[in-house]
Amino acid sequence: MLWRASCVTSLFAPSSWSIRCINEEYNSFLVFPSSSLPLYLPPTVMGVVQSVAQNVYVFSWDACLTAANLVTPNLKAGQVVPKGRPGEGGKWPEYVAPKDGDSRCCCPALNALANHGILPHDGRNITFKELNEACRTVYNFAGTFCFFVPNYAANMLHKNYSKDTFDLAELNLHNGIEHDASLTRQDTHFDPDQGKPHLPYIRELLDSATKKDAQGRSILTADDLSKFSAKRRVDAQASNPEFSLATIHKVFGSSNSSTLLTIFGGIVPDLKIILEEERLPEGWEPSIRSRMGLTFASFNLTVFKVENGTKKYMSSAEDKKRTD
Repeated sequence: MLWRASCVTSLFAPSSWSIRCINEEYNSFLVFPSSSLPLYLPPTVMGVVQSVAQNVYVFSWDACLTAANLVTPNLKAGQVVPKGRPGEGGKWPEYVAPKDGDSRCCCPALNALANHGILPHDGRNITFKELNEACRTVYNFAGTFCFFVPNYAANMLHKNYSKDTFDLAELNLHNGIEHDASLTRQDTHFDPDQGKPHLPYIRELLDSATKKDAQGRSILTADDLSKFSAKRRVDAQASNPEFSLATIHKVFGSSNSSTLLTIFGGIVPDLKIILEEERLPEGWEPSIRSRMGLTFASFNLTVFKVENGTKKYMSSAEDKKRTD
């Protein structure tokens, strides 16, 4: 078994936050609240030392990528997707809507990869390494992020990162990565098929955008996401008799919504296509132009801002719910 999990307090985050890791072949990490995760420790002192060293190495790797992004020029517009890869110059492979029997999941970005044939169109028998590469080249996530996500998914599904495959629908495991109070899906209690977007939520979210860019396009902000996330949590808790949302899933939710700002730039006309059709618009490329991609150190700044804002707006959302 390639997986060996442990936790260690981050040197770069508050002491109440910990790191969940680890894969023996590919090191990876993500910052989570320590209170939300079980603590797994190797049985020997040597194992503890090795795990701590491994975690420090991974953190150092992400810190180095973050530093490199600060001192290297950004990629030019139109050159974010690497040469020879699907989407180079904003030219995406043909979009084909999913057919009956195709496997889809709760993540619009992953479904879009399948709809364009970047991942297998039927959404089946995907290797975790395929997922790694696709997230890196299409969305310009940093290597640390692209290692973590497939590794975490493999661990969640009790699969081997290097040898096994998965279907997209397997990621819909309730309270695994999928969670209640999604911004784009109904709760599993109301619709077990988490591969389908719920258009009323998406349209309400996009209509809540408060900013305009220089071209006059509506733009979602972190504050917009926080307000809508708070509303969704309050509404879901009031209507769903099986509602659950642990701290880790609150962070997952804020992480997912933060990609709307970081990778997609909060641009409402683009997000309408991406979220409703799960299609990449012609000419689209990631808003992140950092040469090393979006690192955890940078990404978590947005995640924390959205999650903290959501907490701030919860009481007003609850008051509004009571008066409605």
